[in-house]
Amino acid sequence: MKAPAWRERLLLQEDLNFLLTNRVPRLLLTRLMGRFSRIRSRPLARVSIAVWRLFTDLDFSDAETDRFDSLHACFTRALKPGARPIAADPQVVASPCDAIVGACGAVQAGSVLQAKGFPYRLADLLGREARAAPFHEGTYVTLRLTSSMYHRFHAPHDGRAVQVTHFSGDTWNVNPIALARIERLFCRNERAAIEYVLDRGGHRLMLVPVAAILVASLRLHWLRLRLHTGYRGPDEIACDQPFAKGQEMGWFEHGSTIIVLAPPGFALAPGIAPGQRVRMGEALLTLPRAGEGSSRDRHSPGGA
Repeated sequence: MKAPAWRERLLLQEDLNFLLTNRVPRLLLTRLMGRFSRIRSRPLARVSIAVWRLFTDLDFSDAETDRFDSLHACFTRALKPGARPIAADPQVVASPCDAIVGACGAVQAGSVLQAKGFPYRLADLLGREARAAPFHEGTYVTLRLTSSMYHRFHAPHDGRAVQVTHFSGDTWNVNPIALARIERLFCRNERAAIEYVLDRGGHRLMLVPVAAILVASLRLHWLRLRLHTGYRGPDEIACDQPFAKGQEMGWFEHGSTIIVLAPPGFALAPGIAPGQRVRMGEALLTLPRAGEGSSRDRHSPGGA
């Protein structure tokens, strides 16, 4: 469905868009929205969703239900069984979520791009150089979820989550307008780094969900934990949770971003490029062939 012309004109007004979504008390609005979204009232949810639809293209055709008791239930809606086929090729790393591909490509000298002309260091994103080192000269993909998208994320391959590191931060909007104006935005925002070891070859990936303005919460099922701006628990959480490829790992409670980091030897799957839409389960990366890549990806990036 094509967006109304007035909405397109509004979104093209970059200064106004930036003002409305960033030059506001972001943390306060985020906490208030989090509370509002959890109010259980079907009539209130219907009205809220109707207003939401004025600004975005919500589509419930593949959702398990289109009747919700709260905005939170709508944000975190499940899909009908089989709605997202999972790439079966064991050489393929699947996209963990529905998204629009942002900056992607090779990690160069330990840095990647959030937008053209706006590099940031992986060490700043991950908190320490030792975590970033295994991904130097590797591959990265930025996956942006809009507010209307399916918000759950899934295991990109058969493997295990072995470490979660929480970073308390801000809640800047992560849309392209903000990414082109705020340096090191992903390194400023609330986020988590999930270290993930593939069963195939022992390769290590890093999944970095980054929160954004409004709800800004991340649910990790295997830890029975919700990470958010008010979280006060341990920031370093060791774990050893197995996942099958495509198995649900958790959800965002609003639109946000996942940055996927892979060590040397991995490559972007065909068709993965900035602006491309990708669905959860579709090919995102390809694994190194036997004998390719660096031995660094077999060492934990979590050490000091």
